[in-house]
Amino acid sequence: MAKRKSTSPKATTKIVASNKKTIQNKEDTFLIVGIGASAGGLEAFKTFFSELPDAPGMAFVIVQHLDPTHKSLMVDLLKKYTKMEISEVEDRTEVVKDHVYIIPPNKDMAIFNGILHLMEPSLPRGFRKPIDFFQRSLANDQGVRAVGIILSGTGTEGTMGLKDIKGHGGLTIVQDPKTAQYDGMPRNAITAGVQDFILPIKEIPKLLIKYSKNRNLKPIEKPLEVVKTKDLLEKIFILLRNETGCNFGDYKDSTVIRRVEKRMAINQITKFEDYIKYLQKNTEEVQKLFNELLIGVTRFFRDKEPFENLKKDIIPKIIEKKSNGDTIRIWIPGCSTGEEAYSIAIIFNEVISQQKKDIKVQIFASDIDEKAISIARLGVYSDTIVTDVAKDRLHSYFYVEGQNYRIKKEIRDQIVFAEHNLMKDPPFSKLDMISCRNLLIYLNIEAQKKVFSIFHYALRDDGVLFLGNSESLGDYADAFEVIDRKNKFFKRKNLKPDQMPQLGYKFQDPKPTIKTSAVPMLKKVQQDNLAMITQRLLLANYAPACTIIDNKGDAIYFSGNTGKYLQPSPGEASLNIVDMAREGLKAELRATISKARKSKKLEETTNIKVKTNGDFQSIKLSVRPLNQSAMDIDHLMIVFEDIDTIIEKHTKVKKEEPESVSEVNALRQELDTTKEYLRSTIDQLEVSNEELKSSNEELQSSNEELQSTNEELETSKEELQSVNEEIVTVNTELQGKIDELALAYDDMNNLLASTEIGTIFLDDKLKIKRFTPSMSKIINLIQNDIGRPLEHLSSNINYDTLVADVKNVLAKLTSFTTSVKSHDGIWYQMQIMPYRTAQNVIEGVVITFVDITVEKTLAEELNKIKENYEHLLESTKTIVYTQDKNLIYTGIANMYPEIKYRNIEGKADKDFFTEKDTKKLEKIKKKVLKTGESIRQTVSIEMGGQIKRYDLTVRPLYENKIINGIACTSTDVTELREVQTEQFIKE
Repeated sequence: MAKRKSTSPKATTKIVASNKKTIQNKEDTFLIVGIGASAGGLEAFKTFFSELPDAPGMAFVIVQHLDPTHKSLMVDLLKKYTKMEISEVEDRTEVVKDHVYIIPPNKDMAIFNGILHLMEPSLPRGFRKPIDFFQRSLANDQGVRAVGIILSGTGTEGTMGLKDIKGHGGLTIVQDPKTAQYDGMPRNAITAGVQDFILPIKEIPKLLIKYSKNRNLKPIEKPLEVVKTKDLLEKIFILLRNETGCNFGDYKDSTVIRRVEKRMAINQITKFEDYIKYLQKNTEEVQKLFNELLIGVTRFFRDKEPFENLKKDIIPKIIEKKSNGDTIRIWIPGCSTGEEAYSIAIIFNEVISQQKKDIKVQIFASDIDEKAISIARLGVYSDTIVTDVAKDRLHSYFYVEGQNYRIKKEIRDQIVFAEHNLMKDPPFSKLDMISCRNLLIYLNIEAQKKVFSIFHYALRDDGVLFLGNSESLGDYADAFEVIDRKNKFFKRKNLKPDQMPQLGYKFQDPKPTIKTSAVPMLKKVQQDNLAMITQRLLLANYAPACTIIDNKGDAIYFSGNTGKYLQPSPGEASLNIVDMAREGLKAELRATISKARKSKKLEETTNIKVKTNGDFQSIKLSVRPLNQSAMDIDHLMIVFEDIDTIIEKHTKVKKEEPESVSEVNALRQELDTTKEYLRSTIDQLEVSNEELKSSNEELQSSNEELQSTNEELETSKEELQSVNEEIVTVNTELQGKIDELALAYDDMNNLLASTEIGTIFLDDKLKIKRFTPSMSKIINLIQNDIGRPLEHLSSNINYDTLVADVKNVLAKLTSFTTSVKSHDGIWYQMQIMPYRTAQNVIEGVVITFVDITVEKTLAEELNKIKENYEHLLESTKTIVYTQDKNLIYTGIANMYPEIKYRNIEGKADKDFFTEKDTKKLEKIKKKVLKTGESIRQTVSIEMGGQIKRYDLTVRPLYENKIINGIACTSTDVTELREVQTEQFIKE
C-alpha cells in the first residue's frame, strides 16, 4: 500500500528540438539516478518509490530487461506509488528533476548533455546490456552528479556501469542480496567491489536524500577557494601517506577535492576541518578515501579508433624492426584491472600471427592499486564485456566459465602484472612501447613532467608512446615526435644529453668504466672476499662435477665440468637433465633420481659406462635430496665421479685357457644382446611416447571442440537467461495488472451488490455470462445457470416478450427501456443495452432491473393529486400560469376556454388579448416585477367578443433572491359580479 503524500507541482517532460543544443543549467544542478533491475525489479521499484518524498530534488531513470514485443506496463503500475510524474522516454527527452523516466521496449538509451537519446539495439536479443550501456553514458555525461543503483536481477549486468560511475566520482549503491528477489546482479557487483553502499531497498531512498543535501554539485570556479583548501588537503595527504604509504600530492587539487567531497557527503560532514578530524579517528575511512582516489575507469578496447590505428599502422612498424626470436617489450602504467593490457596483447598477437613471425611479446602492466592488480592477474571478467569485445575475439582469446570469461593462457603468459608506484619506484627500461591512457589527466603539471621524463628514459630509440584522448605532451613536445596527433601516438626522439629535458626524475644509463693498468690495486683485501675466491678455485679444480635440478627435472645450477656427462639435446632447447644425459647414462640417471625422490635420502649407482669422446668412461652417480639445506625440499643435487681403471701388473703373464676365453666371449655376447634388447625397448618406449603425444594432441583438439561446443551452449544459455528475465519482468507486470483487475472486479461486485440493481450479462447467443445477486429475485437463477440460454429460464415478472426484445436490441444495436411488474407487485425499470468491448465490438447484451416501486407509487399518487387539482381549477374557473421577466408564458394550468391555442408556452399576452387589454395586464405585471410586491385586482378583459371580469393575483418569483418572473392566478368572477349587481338593484 502506497503512502499518502501531499500534492506537489509536477514536472513536465520536455522534448528537445533536434536543431537546438541544450546544456544543463549549472546553477540548477541535481542528481540523476540510473536504476537498473531485471527479474523481480517491480516489487523493488514499488518499495523504493513508496519511501521517497514527493519532491526529492533529483531525477530517476529506470532501465530494465524488457520483452521487445511486449508493451511495458511499468508507467501505470508505478503511478500510485509516487506523486512524481512518470513517463516512458521518447527520443531527445530533456531530464528534469522530480521526474521518473522509464526505458521503452526494444531500445538502447543513453544520455548526452542531460538529454535522453533512444537508439536501435546494436546487439541481438540475449546479448544486450541496456543497464551497462545507459549507466556508462550517465557516468561520462554527468560525472559527480551520477548515481548508479543495482536492484534485483539475474546475471552480471550493471557491474561495468557502476564501475564507470564510481570512477567518475559518482555514487554507487547495490541492494542487499538478502532482500533481493533475485540476487545475481547485486552479488556480482559486490564481488567486483564497485559499490559504495550495500543497503536494503527501504534504506536506499533515505541515503539518497541525505547524500543529495550534503553533496556540493556546483563546479569549482574560483581559484581562491582551492588555495584556501590547499593546506587542508596537505593534511589529508599526510594521513593517507601514513596509512597507505602513497603520496597523493601529485594529483590535481580539483580531482582530490571532488573525491573528498563525495566522502564528506556520504558521512554527512560539511567542513573540511571536521572531515580531517574524522579521518584521524577512523582509519577505515582513510582506506575508503584511498580506494576512492584510485580511479579505475577502464574497459576492453576503450576508444575503438586509436586501437584500430594501433593495429593498422603502429604495431606493423614495431614488428618490422624485429627479427625472429626477438622480444617486444611494452609497459602499461596505471593498468587498473587489466582490460587495456589484455587488449594490447590481443592486438599484438593478431598482427604477429598475420605476419607469421616468431616474435615474443612481453608486457609489464603496473598499478598502485593492489586489489586491481589481483583482479588483473586472475584474468576473469563478467559477461558484460561482450559489449566491448567482438564475438570472434571472445571465441579466440577467452574461455567461458559460467557467467564469466577467462583470458586464455597464451595471452595471460605474455603479461606480468606488478604493484608499482609510477612516481616512486624505478621504471622498466628498453621498451618498444608505453601505453599510458587517461592517467595523466588526474596529475598536476609537475607530476606530468616527472612522468614524461620517466617515459623518455624507459623507451628505446624510436619507441612509441600511446596517450589518452584528453592528454598531451605539454613541455615535452620537443622530446617526442608526432606519429598520429589525433589518436595520440608519439615516437621518442634520441636527444643528446644536453638536450634532455631537465624536468622531474632523470634516468640515465651508467657511464662505462675504463680499465687501465694505471689503476692501483687495493692494499688490503678483506678476509671474507679472499675466502670466497679460494672456495671458488677449489670447487672449479678439485670438486666433482654436479648439478642441481628442480621438481620437474630441469637443471637450475651447474658446477664443474658437466660436459663429459651431459650435452644439450637436439631440437627445441631443454634443460631436462635426463634429456641432456649422454649415451649410457639416461636409464641409470632416471632410475636413481626416482629412487632418491621416493626414499628422500642419498642414492648411489656405480660402474656406469658413459660414452665420452668415443670411449666409455666408468662413473659413480650420486643423487642427494636437499631437504637438509635452506633450499626447496624438492630440489636434488646430482654428482658425477669418474672411476679409475686399476691395472694389475704381473711379472709373469699367465696364458688364458681356451675354456676361459670362450666363457668370456659368451658373456660379452650376452651383454651385447642385452644392450641391444634394452636399446630396442628404449626405442619402443620412445615410439610409445610419440604415440601418447599424438593421442594427447588429439585429446587437446577434441577438448577444443568440446570447449567450442560449450561456448555455444553458454551462448544459448545466455540468450535463454535473457529471454527468461524478460518473461519474468513481463509476468511481474501482468501479475500487478491482474491484482489491480481483481481489486477492480471486487469493487464492481460490491458496488453492484450495494445498489441492489439486478444485472445480467448475455453473450451474442443470449447465453448467460454472469449476473448480480439481486438478479435471482427477478429471474430464477443459480450459479450453475452460467452458460445456459436465457429462454430456458423462468422469470418472476409479468412480461412475455423479454427474449424478443433482447434479440431486437442485438439486431438494431439500440437501447430499449420499459417498466415491468413482478408477481409479488414490485415494479422494475428494465433497460436492455448492447454490450460493447474496449475495441467497440458488440459481444452480447446487458439487462438491468432497477426497483422503481416507490417511484411508481408516488407517480400514481401525484397523478391523482393532479387530476383533483385540475378538477378543482376547472370547477372554480381558475387559471394558473407563470411568465418570465419578459412576460413570456412559461407554464399554464386550466387554459382559458375561449383561447384557441392549446400550448401557450413561449407566447405573450399580445397573442391572446386585445391591445388595450394587453397594456392593462402588462402594466400590472411590470409593476410587480419592479417593486417585488404582490398585487390583487379585478380586471375586465374582452374574451370571445364578450367583456369578462377576472380576479387577478400577481406575485413575484425569485431565484437566488433575484426576481426572474411572476406567477398569476386568474379566477372568472363575471357571473358573481352580475349576481351581486342584481342583488344590489333589488335592494
